[in-house]
Amino acid sequence: MPIYEYVCEKCEKQMEVIQKITEAPLTVCPECTGRLRKMVSNTSFVLKGTGWYATDYASGKGSAPKTPEPKKAKETPAPAETASAAKEPAAAGK
Repeated sequence: MPIYEYVCEKCEKQMEVIQKITEAPLTVCPECTGRLRKMVSNTSFVLKGTGWYATDYASGKGSAPKTPEPKKAKETPAPAETASAAKEPAAAGK
């Protein structure tokens, strides 16, 4: 369950409360019955390693696999080239 931080607008007391995400936020200070305001705080969750930053993707150094290059079709010689290639070795034998 997440920990939410509140501050009272009247007595300025800060408090941390463990609540379910589905629960309604607190609105009344338990000390002075003043109005509570939910605070935005830093998280302790940190992403480390490659692939978590925009610079990792832009440089290509991330751990994502590279896409394979498409295979080229084998080139077959034209019929005229095949016939001349076959004649050349026979001519060399004379």
